[in-house]
Amino acid sequence: METTLNIQFDTLDTNGIRLHTACAGPEDGQPVFLLHGFPEAWFGWEAQIKALAESGLRVFAPDQRGYNLSDKPSGVASYRMKLLVDDILGLADALGYQQFNLAGHDFGAIVSWHLALRCAERLHKLAIANVPHPAILKSYPRSHPKQIAKSWYALAFQIPRLPERMIRARNWRLLLSAMPDYFTEQERDRYREAWSQPQAMTSMINWYRALLQQPSKSTGPGNIQVPTLVIWGRQDPHISYEMAPLSVDRCGNGRLVTFDEATHWVQHDKVQEVSQLLIEHFK
Repeated sequence: METTLNIQFDTLDTNGIRLHTACAGPEDGQPVFLLHGFPEAWFGWEAQIKALAESGLRVFAPDQRGYNLSDKPSGVASYRMKLLVDDILGLADALGYQQFNLAGHDFGAIVSWHLALRCAERLHKLAIANVPHPAILKSYPRSHPKQIAKSWYALAFQIPRLPERMIRARNWRLLLSAMPDYFTEQERDRYREAWSQPQAMTSMINWYRALLQQPSKSTGPGNIQVPTLVIWGRQDPHISYEMAPLSVDRCGNGRLVTFDEATHWVQHDKVQEVSQLLIEHFK
């Protein structure tokens, strides 16, 4: 359904950097933070931003550090998980929220899981899309070599400089081939513009380098204490579905919703369904 709702933008100070952030919805609405993953930006959640805001929620979707119009500190160490979590906690502090709802997809989901493990008291509810609980993400591939093959790119990204050159080749053809094939050329251009920002691609890939080279130490209990919704597209070519129910088992109050025909890009594949699930969960 078409909407005339306006998304506003601000650049907010947090954790020593500035994050470009999309904002929508009534100022007195319950706060919801939506975290994108690789290789997206705030607009990876655009349809959900509008739907959640129209339902009365106050929605914030930052370009995470290294992405699009947000700051891009140099060096792999600048993308360690503790800093990524601190970015979101600092963003909530800057906006005056002691407690908030949080949803993440892809790498944004990894940040969301870790924030929930470390600071459960800051969250009202949690929603995750197509990424397993950190303990499952760490243990499952050890006994399932097929998962390592599915995530080959995470290992390839450890090579210095070469991945950046390959991804930029032929007008970003390699990266676009991993995105939904129904994206219009206008939508593809939007991604190309974000990826072309100075230092963006190296900063984005540094998330993967930091994850494998400088793994986060365990923080807090292994089980998630806040009410958690896990949404999963079963046709994900990168992440095995078997990790989804294992992840929900690590949640004290968890629910799994799957879409048989959806892929890794579940919030794009099932726009209305994912939006409604989030509204029902957070409200």
